[in-house]
Amino acid sequence: MKRTNLSFLLILFMAVLGLGSCIEDDYTTSPSDQPAFSVDTLDMGVIFTEQPSTTHRFTVYNRASKGLSISRISLSGANAGLFRLNVDGFSGTEFSDVEIRAKDSIFVFVETTLPPNERNVPVEVTASLDFVTNGVTSSVTVAARGRDVVRLRANTVEADTRLTAEKPYQIFDSLVVAEGTTLSIEPGAELYFHDGARMVVRGTLKARGEADKEITMAGDRTGFVAADISFDIMDRQWTGLFFTATSRDNELSYTHVCNTWQGVTVDGTDSTEPVKLLLVNSRLRNSGNMALEVHDADISAYGCEFAEAAAGVVLLDGGSHVLNHCTLSNYYLFAAIGGPLLAFDNVSAAESPESTRPYTRATIDNCILYGLGSELSHTDLTGSDIMLRRCLLKSAGTDDNNFVNCLWDTDPMFRTVREDYYFDYRFKADSPAIGAADPSLTAPEAATDRYGLPRGSAPDLGAYVYTPEE
Repeated sequence: MKRTNLSFLLILFMAVLGLGSCIEDDYTTSPSDQPAFSVDTLDMGVIFTEQPSTTHRFTVYNRASKGLSISRISLSGANAGLFRLNVDGFSGTEFSDVEIRAKDSIFVFVETTLPPNERNVPVEVTASLDFVTNGVTSSVTVAARGRDVVRLRANTVEADTRLTAEKPYQIFDSLVVAEGTTLSIEPGAELYFHDGARMVVRGTLKARGEADKEITMAGDRTGFVAADISFDIMDRQWTGLFFTATSRDNELSYTHVCNTWQGVTVDGTDSTEPVKLLLVNSRLRNSGNMALEVHDADISAYGCEFAEAAAGVVLLDGGSHVLNHCTLSNYYLFAAIGGPLLAFDNVSAAESPESTRPYTRATIDNCILYGLGSELSHTDLTGSDIMLRRCLLKSAGTDDNNFVNCLWDTDPMFRTVREDYYFDYRFKADSPAIGAADPSLTAPEAATDRYGLPRGSAPDLGAYVYTPEE
């Protein structure tokens, strides 16, 4: 029995050796056999100076029918020392005799930390990543644009202050506007918030952008999460923007707030005076909760886009509100949507008979409510002081005292293509929303859209004026 087992093991061992000898381990030495690359230039995008970049990668292919031995991989050029490499799982600055089997490939990973450049614009830095194979050198250009930033850490604004557009601001921990203090943000300014950071307004915020100089409040991560998914569409990168009960006369005009956990929250609960927020041609989008949440405060929104939020897009709970030429839509990608496009609370005595707070009042004119999930938390607003006039809605309802001259069961034909991660709430050419608004309901504050285009005498519904696709 033992001899039989021994013979069997010997035969198995020889078979394994034979199998191994069948693996092609021959390598080409022909100069015509060269590696191929997934990119000619690895563009790492804009990177804040003095801060490690995210990791970027490209693929090196061996198209030959034999193995390929790359005798040397190294960086060259004046900026070569600024980049860090990982080749097929090994870190270093120079690599020798890197082998790629026939019809196989390897990954090259690149990172960088760029030095300050003392400029107010991004400065491009490049290096050449050289591959010497069979006596021939082929190269991939590695490029990054370094941008200096002003870093704020746990900063409280205690005197009237103005943030300029000269350099971006990178905010860690918090940016707090103290009670009785005004923070002004000039057109084109950029505020980038680190993971967990928040902005709290206890005083007054005046963020006044312009059509060609939008103010940005976003997460500080740049580049792509994956090949086709930009960090620009990712939520939960920073906490959000909060207006407290002591804040007064706030404004967000031509301002883009995105990538948040909790969006923009306005909480006037127990305030001694009305808490007010004016929004003009602004975008609030990509929130892990709601894009806009309001409690006992007054919101006036003209020409605004509210979109992509996990818990529903807008909540109005108490206060007096105006939404004019706004687009509310939701094609949130990363979880099931947990609420409607527009939710109301504390609506009427019939719903909240014991409420001690003033009931929610809202006038919603020439707006679009269309996307995944339901449009409204209340399909019957009887007895409330909430009115939707000449609005486009997804559901197949009918007009009544609270819904006046609405377009029901109508697709606005947005340019958005969710599966391609493309979110554009302007219209395609055949949209029924073009020219369908009631001009008598267009407020003066909504006379032009975010792009500076006039609505004219036959305005379109929603936030944007139609322009042909390029």
